[in-house]
This record gives sequence, C-alpha cells and structure tokens, in this order.
Amino acid sequence: MSEPAIREAILALVAERGAEKSICPSEAARALDPEGWRSLMTRVRREAVRLAQEGRIDILRKGKQVDPGAEIRGVIRLRIRP
Repeated sequence: MSEPAIREAILALVAERGAEKSICPSEAARALDPEGWRSLMTRVRREAVRLAQEGRIDILRKGKQVDPGAEIRGVIRLRIRP
C-alpha cells in the first residue's frame, strides 16, 4: 500500500464525516485492506501525523486536539480541519 493511497483514504473518510465528527485510524486501514488492516496501522498513524503537520486534519486524544509534533500514544481520532 502506498503512502499516497493511505493519505487519500484518510482524507476521504474525514471529509465524509465533516468537521463535527471524527474517525478512528483503523477505519482508514480497514478501507484499504479489510483482511490485513492491522499491519497498516503504523503507516496510517504516520500519515495522519504528516497530514496534521500540513494543517489538513486534526488529531484528537480524549476529545482534545494534540500537537502532531509531540509523541502521540494511545487511542486517537482524526477529523477534517474545520
């Protein structure tokens, strides 16, 4: 799976949800590979950080926006930048 395909999957899903709702990174991974999605999770999270650094999406942890430059651990959600 290429990085551009991962980015496009993330952007398509967050755009579909709108600024008021978010997605789990696993939704993007499952959209790309329903059977082997777990192996994509690290790459999906990495691309999500890049998209957040570019100002295209927000990364949320416990409902609050997190700095994409900081180490992000645990459960996160992604949303389109309002």
